[in-house]
Amino acid sequence: MSKCFNIAVLGATGAVGRQMIECLEEYKIPVGKLSLLASARSAGQTLTFNGKPVVVEEATEKSFEGMNFVLGAVSNAMSKAFAPAIVKAGAVFIDNSSAFRQDPDCPLVVPEINGEDAFKNKGIISNPNCSTIITLMAVAAINKVSPIKNMIASTYQAVSGAGQGGLVELETELDDIHNGKKPQPKVFPHQIAMNVIPFIGSMSEADYTTEEMKMQNEGRKILHLPNLTVSCTCVRVPVMRSHSISVVLRTERKVSVEEARKAISVFPGCRLADDMDGRNYPTPLDTSNQDIVYVGRIREDLTDPNGLNLWCCGDQIRKGAAANAVQILKLMIEK
Repeated sequence: MSKCFNIAVLGATGAVGRQMIECLEEYKIPVGKLSLLASARSAGQTLTFNGKPVVVEEATEKSFEGMNFVLGAVSNAMSKAFAPAIVKAGAVFIDNSSAFRQDPDCPLVVPEINGEDAFKNKGIISNPNCSTIITLMAVAAINKVSPIKNMIASTYQAVSGAGQGGLVELETELDDIHNGKKPQPKVFPHQIAMNVIPFIGSMSEADYTTEEMKMQNEGRKILHLPNLTVSCTCVRVPVMRSHSISVVLRTERKVSVEEARKAISVFPGCRLADDMDGRNYPTPLDTSNQDIVYVGRIREDLTDPNGLNLWCCGDQIRKGAAANAVQILKLMIEK
């Protein structure tokens, strides 16, 4: 990778945007010019890249001229607003929002699973939902052994999934409880400290939330399984960082526990943590601040002979968002 690339980070001052900047450093992306873009409110801040200060600029339609890639960490509305200017400028937009995920002309990519799809882009590549990425990383190796027919998933999502405000709210509520004060939730609909909230997103079809439907709709596209069915329940839990998911999956043919363990142990980006005697299984604390998805508790499902149960954890801000986007970028420039 001797050539250098001009890269913009749209939404640079948010939690995911800041993590994207760190990942650009960690993955040693050859950056010629780095443009850090945000709203007018955030413009003027100074962030650091490779030890040097970079001033954040207000994003305008002219901000993308001369850029090769744009990493997006903004809302659906902002992604849709700036996408035409990014494509017109000749840059590839790797977008972390859900704005284009179901667009048939827009690849939805997890590099370890369907990296080849990235090269079919027409200027925009979508980053999948965080829980979808972590779950599919855990089951993709099994899908290679025998195609998955359906899944039942329960997610245990850290407050980081709601951005910096979610982290602050949990810390504030814990302090309030410690000091005998009644927490006043603002980011979440209920108190999250010492509690769980079984509702993430907004209402969608058949009383499932938008967050819950992403697992099926995005899973079909990423795994190239158009008939995949998924029943999902998404739960917010009082964990700072790293999402956890319990999965029951059913395959076309029976896949043994040992076959599943072997396949997962060699799948890129996964780590098998499945030693019950040693109490070795994935936890949010073990998987935070890194990009590997840990998989464990692999066992036969007792309700279906072709079923398997597993548990996985992965960092929502990194592999679930920023790092996956940078890995897509790295894949594009290497080839």
